[in-house]
Amino acid sequence: MVRHDTFTITRHLDGPPGEVFTAFADTTIRRRWFRLPGSGASYEHDFRVGGGETARSTFTVPDTAPERLEYRSRYIDIADARRIVYGYEAVVDDELRWTSLVTIRLGAETTGTRLEWTEQVTFLRYTGDGSSDLAHLRGASVLRLNGLDAALQFESTRTDHS
Repeated sequence: MVRHDTFTITRHLDGPPGEVFTAFADTTIRRRWFRLPGSGASYEHDFRVGGGETARSTFTVPDTAPERLEYRSRYIDIADARRIVYGYEAVVDDELRWTSLVTIRLGAETTGTRLEWTEQVTFLRYTGDGSSDLAHLRGASVLRLNGLDAALQFESTRTDHS
């Protein structure tokens, strides 16, 4: 059975929209906040319409078999410092688990940027009965955006001390 869900996360970030956009576009900055859990990770990133990102890692939890994780995305629309739209697939142990369409909107605020992350997900395979899959995905997105905020703070302090 296939299940569809949608969620939106809204964040205020201290940097201007151009800096937030750069944190998505610049691979070096992106590696500071976008990571798969686990070890032996590899990444390829091509930030342009038609380009995308692939990431692979092995995730190990005590007393369970390691999981091979793979993330594959393709950028659909990029509007400089305003919007990024991409689709991605999440693969666990060579099995497609879910696919998502993500729209990121960046808006200028007096003291920074309003980021709105909307994800439309299609779950194809579930963990157990699937009741916690959406909460898990949303939680992972929140953690990723926490990492984005920390990367922006790091870039800001690095630039201030140059």
